[in-house]
Amino acid sequence: MTVPVLILTIILSLLKLLVTCLPTDAVNWILSKFKIHSEISGADAIVTFDGKSLEGEDKIQVINYFNEAKFLKKNHIFPGNEQLFLHPENSGIPIMIDTKRGKNDVRLFVYIYNDHVDVVKQYKNKVVAYSLLSESLQERSMPMPVIKNLV
Repeated sequence: MTVPVLILTIILSLLKLLVTCLPTDAVNWILSKFKIHSEISGADAIVTFDGKSLEGEDKIQVINYFNEAKFLKKNHIFPGNEQLFLHPENSGIPIMIDTKRGKNDVRLFVYIYNDHVDVVKQYKNKVVAYSLLSESLQERSMPMPVIKNLV
């Protein structure tokens, strides 16, 4: 009886030591798997507004504004209400960002309001909605690069 308890104690001690002494890169990798608002790289992202693709400096600026935004809260979506978040009333035309996260394709719908920015993330068969605070995106009803491309 004492041998199995001793072996179990040793294994649990080693496991505790391993978990508490992980390198920073390993901890960041684990935490990035659970992030709701993850950063987007400009290389593999496609940014569109009103059916027009943004390119070059405009695309980079929109992605930087999005990456610098601060997470406010997660909006809970009840089953069956996904379409209400994907196409809200009186929201205007969203900025759509298509990117990859690992092996999965992710589509982000970014709705800009005066006091916050709503983001609806669609990947696999899941829909996640959350709100951001971004002064750069909220200063105008649309970011400056998007306005330049529409004129």
